[in-house]
Amino acid sequence: MIQLAIDGGIPVRTKAFPQWPVYGEMEERLLLEVLHSGKWGGSTPDKLKRLEAKFAEIHDAAYAVSVINGTVGITVALQAAGVRAGDEVIMPPYTFIATATSSLLFGAIPVFADVEEDTLQLDPEKVEAAITPRTKAIVTVHIGGAPSNMTRLKEIADRHSLRLIEDSAQAVGAQWEGKGVGSLGDMGTFSFQSSKNVNSGEGGMILTNDKDLADMAWSLTNVGRIREGAWYQHEHIGWNLRMTEFQGAVLLGQLSRLEEQLAVRERNGVLLTELLSETEGIEVLRRDPRITRHAYHLYMFKLAPELADSVDKNDVIAKIAAEGIPVSAGYVSLHLNKAVLNEIERWTGSRPSYSCPISEKLSSKQSIWVHQNALLAEEADMHDIAAAVKKVVQSLTIRK
Repeated sequence: MIQLAIDGGIPVRTKAFPQWPVYGEMEERLLLEVLHSGKWGGSTPDKLKRLEAKFAEIHDAAYAVSVINGTVGITVALQAAGVRAGDEVIMPPYTFIATATSSLLFGAIPVFADVEEDTLQLDPEKVEAAITPRTKAIVTVHIGGAPSNMTRLKEIADRHSLRLIEDSAQAVGAQWEGKGVGSLGDMGTFSFQSSKNVNSGEGGMILTNDKDLADMAWSLTNVGRIREGAWYQHEHIGWNLRMTEFQGAVLLGQLSRLEEQLAVRERNGVLLTELLSETEGIEVLRRDPRITRHAYHLYMFKLAPELADSVDKNDVIAKIAAEGIPVSAGYVSLHLNKAVLNEIERWTGSRPSYSCPISEKLSSKQSIWVHQNALLAEEADMHDIAAAVKKVVQSLTIRK
């Protein structure tokens, strides 16, 4: 019999994985420059201007607007794109709640379309089936750092005259057919929250190649001002949603390591897929060949259906964690979230019902996550992850 660490056996691993965040002299120097300048806010940007230009360049975008967080980034992008209260926004249910609350903040209504079973990405065919006369936009989520099928989603959006917004919170640096995410749809949004691959504690960014959309996003973020206008010239209703110069300084330092970290995560993610694909009872995700760079904010894999139906996913996660591997259960599908459904009912007067069986099964029975800091480890550490997963799954198969 295999004796698991949770039952008193020897764990596969006792060594710690890399800590997050990673920082150094550059962040310290840039922060002190801001401190000594006395110009700390986003209304007198220096570091923020440099950050916006660099971030846009990395993602092949013409324009960038920094904001206080990724959630607000989606809200601003939707409003800049013309979405209004009562309009419908199609999005996946297998995502962080902020994807939905960003539209609910101003009364736009989330409509959940299921995800693909083998990629966990928004299913374009389910999107097309969900379009109604009230649909104004699609928000796709580059889940885990893998780009969605932007080619097909853009075809659908263009044919139906819909705006296409990329929730790229987990996908800094990712590419689809050689082009950076965030520049593929009408607008793309990013998060710099503490867990993200580029991190300033909080913060966000909006990218676009459309000057009019960029100017409107800037205005909404800057209390309704216009770029070349006077200080008290407010031509739209907007809010103060600016980041600070301190955050801009930290992010400039973080971006100096991005290319190296992307390469390490991608190399380890590919290796982990090779190793886990050999484990009976585990299913790895399909990588679309048009993904030319995967950001690997998460490494996601699944319990195979037969195993998932016979075990408790949380029990499996506890057993893997006891072997020294940092894993988590992932999202609860938003189409079942009471807070989201209550808010939709508040805005519309009726409680919706969505059929998203793939997302539901992923969240309740199948999906398991390894977070991005573990993918910054060495090649041998990926073998430890795979060995721990295999050990647990084999023990479950034997006991079954």
